[in-house]
Amino acid sequence: MNIESLLNKAILNLKENEIEDPISKARRILAFTLNVSKEYLLINNKKEVANDKIEEFNKYVDKLINGVPIQYIIGKQYFMGFEFNVNENVLIPQPDTEILVEKTIEIVKMYEAPKVLDLCTGSGAIAISIATLTHNAKVFASDISKEALEIAKMNDKKNKVTFIESDMFKHIKEKFDIIVSNPPYIKTEEIKTLSKEVQNEPILALDGGQDGLKFYRNIIENSYNYLTSNGYLCLEIGEDQKEKVIDIIRKNKNYADIKSYKDLNGNNRVLICKKT
Repeated sequence: MNIESLLNKAILNLKENEIEDPISKARRILAFTLNVSKEYLLINNKKEVANDKIEEFNKYVDKLINGVPIQYIIGKQYFMGFEFNVNENVLIPQPDTEILVEKTIEIVKMYEAPKVLDLCTGSGAIAISIATLTHNAKVFASDISKEALEIAKMNDKKNKVTFIESDMFKHIKEKFDIIVSNPPYIKTEEIKTLSKEVQNEPILALDGGQDGLKFYRNIIENSYNYLTSNGYLCLEIGEDQKEKVIDIIRKNKNYADIKSYKDLNGNNRVLICKKT
């Protein structure tokens, strides 16, 4: 079977199973299988594909149909212009989170040599992006998952980040000028209503408790003790959580100057406040 026929068959299969972006995903998976560029597929669309590669490709298509995110199949995701390794042990970094990194970097640049902590780091995308795109920050990153930290360390190719295995603040021993976090924030009951792809991401990185606010309460309550004077707390939030998280911050009475920012889709995505 040649490249064109193989792709057409896969695209039809994906469409019949209501997989989003079937053409793009089929091409990307085949390019990955053959270790070639997507341009190569177009130029050589009549080239025959070896049987073992057809079998491998079809297995990947089946995984897509079963809800495995394409990023886990390929093992890569782009974020802030960098390529990150990902697998089923880490949340897939999303473009929405780039606004959190961009706003945190703006704060980093206000300091001469700030210390930054990324809580719930997962793949390390936030911490590594901040460390790579600034020249003056000393960046730390923590996660409860050993498996996630293994991926994060693999992504930190230039060894710019210090990683800490910790259940939230349990093993954090220092103070920081900036604490940044994209914590789990989906309501427990809502997880089962999400797409199959999202449900295949680690529950540990999705489940924000009964109301989705469990980790915000923990972070807001405890960050005060781990922030330097006038330090900043930077949080990603769910698009419908702005007022609820602001309410938690205000009731805590240890923070001021609360600012909110929208992502590229116009959804509320980031809250930043300052320790009083």
